[in-house]
Amino acid sequence: MSIGNSPQDERPFEEDRDDREEAARPSIGRALQQARIAAGLTVDDVSSATRVRNAIVHAIEDDDFAACGGDVYARGHIRTLARAVHLDPEPLLAQFAAANGGRPAPTPAAPMFEAERIRPERRGPNWTAAMVAAIVAVIGFVGFTLVKGGDEGTQASEGTAPTASQPPSPTPKKDKPTDPKPDPSDSAIAAAPRDKVTVQVSATDGRSWISAKDHNGRLLFDGLLKQGQSQTFQDNEEVNLVLGDAGAIQLYVNGKKIEDEFQPGSVERLTYTKGDPEVG
Repeated sequence: MSIGNSPQDERPFEEDRDDREEAARPSIGRALQQARIAAGLTVDDVSSATRVRNAIVHAIEDDDFAACGGDVYARGHIRTLARAVHLDPEPLLAQFAAANGGRPAPTPAAPMFEAERIRPERRGPNWTAAMVAAIVAVIGFVGFTLVKGGDEGTQASEGTAPTASQPPSPTPKKDKPTDPKPDPSDSAIAAAPRDKVTVQVSATDGRSWISAKDHNGRLLFDGLLKQGQSQTFQDNEEVNLVLGDAGAIQLYVNGKKIEDEFQPGSVERLTYTKGDPEVG
């Protein structure tokens, strides 16, 4: 009879290390909450930017995915919230899949014969019609050349000795003043009415989610603005903005460029009124 540990108690050191790393890794909800706080965003900001209700955002940060309505919706909410707080969603989705039985089965593709049946038939070029058109063009060109040559010989024989004709002196052309072209960056809002406040938001150095409201608090826009895209907002009194990544945004207010140097990744809350650009 041997004395010692049973085979069940002999676990490899690699498994112990994996268990410790798994225990040290934060949960999905905790990771999303930490990233949101690090970005300086509230739950209301994330909810406005993603259109995910506040209650669902709170539930996901508490690792309660029952309110999502199923694993497919839960994965979609995790991806949307991760992008809003500048977090890579793939590790979180892999962690969710490991805890919930893997990814859902893909939807089967349609049968191949359906696509083949509706594919239009290719027709070759109509060479006969092309040859007929070419022959007609050659005959027409030859006939036109013969007729033109006969007319010129008749005119030369009927007249007297031809005299060298001098070309008419060209009349001087007056240079028309060119209309000055407006700066492309200011042309979209240069004609902004003075009795309103006009704000143009352009994502010039990256992408950023933005939220815009009028003076009554009515939501004018909220969502992700990709690089190269722009939005213009107007109101009778003021426009309120929330910029998720202010360093990627260029602002034009009432026809003037805002020269504020926002830092990349910073969240800015701004209010602009009529007249000269001024932040409230």
